[in-house]
Amino acid sequence: MSTFPKDLLYTPEHEWVDDGEPAKVGITDTATEALGDIVYVELPAVGDLVRAGEVCGEIESTKSVSELFSPVNGEVIAINSAVVDDPALVNTDPYGEGWLIKVAVDAPAELLSPEEYEALATRA
Repeated sequence: MSTFPKDLLYTPEHEWVDDGEPAKVGITDTATEALGDIVYVELPAVGDLVRAGEVCGEIESTKSVSELFSPVNGEVIAINSAVVDDPALVNTDPYGEGWLIKVAVDAPAELLSPEEYEALATRA
């Protein structure tokens, strides 16, 4: 069953972002449930610029390949090499050890509140 942490913001494409500086980005457990077992993660490089709503990576599971969309505008300042080495971390702990990238945010983006995202995710 999906969880919707109240301290995060969300995209309609099932990414989450915290309000830290830098902002930590990942995918929701709703996404991991739909994807199944994640076997490969392709992330942007440190130094890459990402824009909200644009593709910044790829996640491959035993079921399909999905694009990763950036929830914010900014510069990638870290990637989670642990998920590159062990993509299953995204399945087992999507809001913790399974985070994907950290971004130095340079412009806010329009994101969904936990309540808005929960309504969207449970409707699907």
